[in-house]
Amino acid sequence: MAFEKFDVDFRQLAESELAAWRSIPTAVASDCMNRTQVMHASIKPISPGMTLAGQARTVTTMVGDCASIVDLISIARPGEVLVVDAGGYEDVAVWGGMMTEEAHYRKLDGALVWGAVRDVQDIRALGFNMFCNAVVPRGPHQGFGGVVDGAISAAGVTVRSGDIILGDEDGVTVVPLERAKDVLARAQAHMIKEHRWIEKIRSGKSIHEVYSG
Repeated sequence: MAFEKFDVDFRQLAESELAAWRSIPTAVASDCMNRTQVMHASIKPISPGMTLAGQARTVTTMVGDCASIVDLISIARPGEVLVVDAGGYEDVAVWGGMMTEEAHYRKLDGALVWGAVRDVQDIRALGFNMFCNAVVPRGPHQGFGGVVDGAISAAGVTVRSGDIILGDEDGVTVVPLERAKDVLARAQAHMIKEHRWIEKIRSGKSIHEVYSG
C-alpha cells in the first residue's frame, strides 16, 4: 500500500521567533493555554537535557512500518521537528539509527514518536533530540502505508504541520500555529511574573503571600 502525502503551506517562523520559543518551558506554555495541549506523560526524552523547539512535520504510520517516516526525513527542512503517530504501539520500533543519521545530517531539530524507537545509544551519541514512549529492539518493515503532513492525534493532542513543538524533561506541549503570537506573549509575561515570585520567596515571603499579593 502506498502512503499519501498532503501539500501543506504554513507560515515558517523566523529564527528570532524560534529563539524566543527555546526559552519557554513546556509547563509555562501549557499554563498559558489553560493547562492544555500537553502530550501523554509517557512521552519523554531518551536522555536528560534533550529539548525540542521547532515547527512540526507530521506523519502517520501503519503499526510497525517506517516507510512514510523515511520519506518525510528526506524532505523536512532544517530546524523542523518530525512528529510521528505510530499509534503508541510499543513492541515494534519505527525509528532507528540510520534514520537518525539522515535526520541529524539534515539538521532537523529532533523527533517525537508516539510509539517505539531503537538504537538509542546511536541516537544519544549523535545528540539528536528524540522523544518517545517506548524503546525496543524489534525493528520495522517498510511499505505498508501512511500519511505525510496530515493532521494527526499523537499522545492525546492534535498536531498539524507548522504547529510549535516544545519538549523538555517535563514532557511535550504543542502550540497551535494560529495561537503562537498570543501564547508566546503570555508565556514571556508569565516568566517575568514567576521570576518576581521567586525573588519574593527568597526574601522570606510564603507562597501564600506571594500568590495573594
